[in-house]
Amino acid sequence: MSERVSSPCVSICALDEQGICIGCHRTGDEILRWTRMSNEERRQVLAQVADREQKALI
Repeated sequence: MSERVSSPCVSICALDEQGICIGCHRTGDEILRWTRMSNEERRQVLAQVADREQKALI
């Protein structure tokens, strides 16, 4: 059995005007559903988080 994919939470919890957390770059919905997601769903969210982080740096 594989280990659960860890949350990207950094304890800076505030949503911006687009509904994206300024700390972990997840949407409010992704944050709410995280504990019920499969590892594959979590990996998909983390890929989206990486894209959002890159766009935030531009």
